[in-house]
Amino acid sequence: MKVAVIGGTGLIGSQVVTDLRAAGHEAVPHSKSTGTDVISGRGLDDALGGADVVVNLTNSPTFDEASPAFFRTSMDNLLAAADRSGVGHFVILSIVGVDQVPELDYYKAKLLQEQILAAGPVPYSIVRATQFMDFMDAVLSWTADGDTVRLPATPIQPIASKDVARAVAEVTAGPPLNGIRNIAGPEVFTLDELGRITLSHKGDDRTVVTDPTAGMFAAVKGDVLTDKNAHLAPTRYADWLS
Repeated sequence: MKVAVIGGTGLIGSQVVTDLRAAGHEAVPHSKSTGTDVISGRGLDDALGGADVVVNLTNSPTFDEASPAFFRTSMDNLLAAADRSGVGHFVILSIVGVDQVPELDYYKAKLLQEQILAAGPVPYSIVRATQFMDFMDAVLSWTADGDTVRLPATPIQPIASKDVARAVAEVTAGPPLNGIRNIAGPEVFTLDELGRITLSHKGDDRTVVTDPTAGMFAAVKGDVLTDKNAHLAPTRYADWLS
């Protein structure tokens, strides 16, 4: 198949392109750097021309109240271009539990993206993933203060980006789900526990303080960011760290 991977030069997109090509598909990465702009619509018809499947892995530049506008505009433009080009399958990557955290603007924006896709004219698949192992350093930086990092005890089920990419590529190569597939890492940790494991591995002597009010994940109630019934990826966190 010919697959247009929008956002195909990023962390997940570049790996999806590699995996699809390894499986024998013609995967073409598109991004602003290649002349494709999902907000203005520039280059979209050329990018999607002749494609059997489009995978949209673009992301909002912010995680705040501006993010819904990004996803609405980008999805409207991409769906219109996909419809014009006769694309038969539209795939996006979302987040496990995205519909369970209405307090977070970014999660509301990602849910809006899912809803726009489901209501659109193109058969679709949504892959929801748990939190990426690759983002743990960023999470630690959000609430770091001197020798202390404050983190809530939010349960998460971290997944390696390579496993996310593999799952997205597999769904892309299959028939449209017209629904959602959840994927997750094989282990559940609390976020503060994961912070301690990460710092210890790095030889970082900062102290993790459990703080239920700290950072973005403080808004998450219960274990909604985990799913033990999801398709479980093989990579364990200790193996990823090493």
